[in-house]
Amino acid sequence: MSTKDFLKKIKDEDIEYVDVRFTDTRGKLQHVTIVSDLVDEDFVEEGFMFDGSSIAGWKSIEASDMKLMLDTDTAYVDPFYAEKTICVHCSVVEPDTGEAYERDPRGTAQKAEAYLKASGIGDVAYMGPEAEFFLFDNVKFSNSINKVSYEVDASDASWNTDTDYEMGNMGHRPGLKGGYFPVNPTDEAQDLRAEMLSTMKRLGMKVDKHHHEVASCQHELGLIFGTLTEQADELQKYKYVIHNVAHAYGKSATFMPKPFPGLTGNGCHCHVSVWDNDGANAFADDDMPFGLSAKGKTFLGGIMKHASAMAVITNPTVNSYKRINAPRTMSGATWAPNTVTWTGNNRTHMVRVPGPGRFELRLPDGATNPYLLQAVIIAAGLDGMATNADPGPHYDIDMYQEGHLIKDAPRLPLNLLDALREMGSNTDLQLAMGKEFSSAYLKLKQTEWNSYVSHFSRWERENTLDI
Repeated sequence: MSTKDFLKKIKDEDIEYVDVRFTDTRGKLQHVTIVSDLVDEDFVEEGFMFDGSSIAGWKSIEASDMKLMLDTDTAYVDPFYAEKTICVHCSVVEPDTGEAYERDPRGTAQKAEAYLKASGIGDVAYMGPEAEFFLFDNVKFSNSINKVSYEVDASDASWNTDTDYEMGNMGHRPGLKGGYFPVNPTDEAQDLRAEMLSTMKRLGMKVDKHHHEVASCQHELGLIFGTLTEQADELQKYKYVIHNVAHAYGKSATFMPKPFPGLTGNGCHCHVSVWDNDGANAFADDDMPFGLSAKGKTFLGGIMKHASAMAVITNPTVNSYKRINAPRTMSGATWAPNTVTWTGNNRTHMVRVPGPGRFELRLPDGATNPYLLQAVIIAAGLDGMATNADPGPHYDIDMYQEGHLIKDAPRLPLNLLDALREMGSNTDLQLAMGKEFSSAYLKLKQTEWNSYVSHFSRWERENTLDI
């Protein structure tokens, strides 16, 4: 909505507060709540000053002033606050110059959109991320000087078949591979997911479905595709609604890539296509194999070329690589790639081309920053087009059954450190994402890795205590 309509809505609906929201480098939503009496046309135009020194990977305390610029097109009334509050997603700018802050994820996504349009290849990128999540009733963890522990539980989990409950155990719960797609009473989360989706719909989000996922306690809601920055905003709202509705039901939602070693993880598969303003799909050509145009093929070539470096953004946590490099699960597959390969309509590869004019990148996981995910796809793809990158041969095999037969395809990074090294040596992708951003991002992730390796694990205690 326009600034005028935004201010009118505040007045007409007696809205008490304005919640200005932004996203940090790790993908976490942050906010400041402002009394609505202070929000006028000048406020929207000039932005809101804040201290960015506490945001990991951003400015230091001696030069921490930053400014939030409201995007009133993103405004929505928060469905969870007791006091009526309207929320607005913001981009971050330098207060002295008004220029976009180089480390702001949303600003990076906006730059990617502008870069795409300036390239002449297309006017708009449409993105369709698919974020999966788990629901738990109880979450406990500890990493103290004498103890390492981690325990989660859910009433509908497959392991609770013999658990005693006050009202009795009805025995209705999906098995290890029974989650896709049982009806109630086996699917006990039907009403919870429906409330999540209905809440999103009331916020004006474009949604289409919800269902139980493959693993025990795993779920997914469907977002209809949208433009790059818009869809990243929507994915942040998606996560926000899921977390809060789950909390209201006494449950905890997580997008953690791999909560269980023996079950499938949480992916965030992303569908990608590029169009011009006349409605022509730059990736579509019915006369070409898979319906993928020459432009689309070189764009895909860029994804394949930079996949290992992209992983530090698409799979940004230590836990991410427990999903990518997982052994076969108890359900029979990981549903996550570990090799840089592509195919047609085959879900066992890193990239599939399910139909003319689009492809699905199956590499990202639930921990990825939505803005950076979509920005790095554009950066890698456009570099592929600029260099006429060849995606290499396609494979029609089942990678879970026959992947060992492919000897010449690159393997994805084994861990976060390998991904950091891949991105650190990929100057082209760093430049495309912005040198300042890339340097700060790599530093932040290196700090996370250093923190991880400094912790003692249960494995270490089990295997070296008596040495």
